[in-house]
Amino acid sequence: MKKVDFLVLAIVIVVLLPFFICKPVYDTFCTLTRNYPLWMAFLKFGILATFGEMLGQRVKTGQYYHKGFGLFPKFIVWGFLGMWIALAMSVFKVGIPAFMEKAACFSGVSEAMQGGFTWLKLVGAFFVSVMMNTSFAPVFMTFHKICDMHIASYDGKAISLVRPIQMRKLIQEVNWDVQWDFVFKKTIPLFWIPAHTLTFCLPGDFQVLFAAFCSIILGLFLSIAAMRKS
Repeated sequence: MKKVDFLVLAIVIVVLLPFFICKPVYDTFCTLTRNYPLWMAFLKFGILATFGEMLGQRVKTGQYYHKGFGLFPKFIVWGFLGMWIALAMSVFKVGIPAFMEKAACFSGVSEAMQGGFTWLKLVGAFFVSVMMNTSFAPVFMTFHKICDMHIASYDGKAISLVRPIQMRKLIQEVNWDVQWDFVFKKTIPLFWIPAHTLTFCLPGDFQVLFAAFCSIILGLFLSIAAMRKS
């Protein structure tokens, strides 16, 4: 590890420690999450997912940041994608249990999803995760990839946020071998479905936060995918 790695680790500890040792900080976080769920999702994903991409850059290039990385545009894009994820999670964790009760005779699963951990909640969380990751996730991952390519085409400059995305061009430039064989076929069943099963087993205040922490892993996956491409 280099000095910069120890510095980054120290910053992470300093930022996270108050949530564990200072109850007012923890209570304020929970209150803000309940009262402003979308804006909190924006901040959680904007900060954590962008940090995940920086970790990915560290793995890929040996540096957390480089010219053209696009720190601010990535933060903004991840923030809005985080709001999209928060909305999707809210829809799936209500709709799928309701469908399970009506069509698959899983009586009480909707109520179980609102309470503490039980085996019925685990089953409900698994089905929610499967449905979200086999329908919403591929679209989300592809759209994020296109946004990332769009930012890169402007060398990471903030002007990329107000310029139209050349959707047809960028879709054709996506490496679908990597996107399908690695991102979809491997990361979804082997990581995202188990990870989001755990996510939906957590108390509601922490589900989006844990999903945002998982996005740090996504940053590493993106770097691995880029290395596979090269």
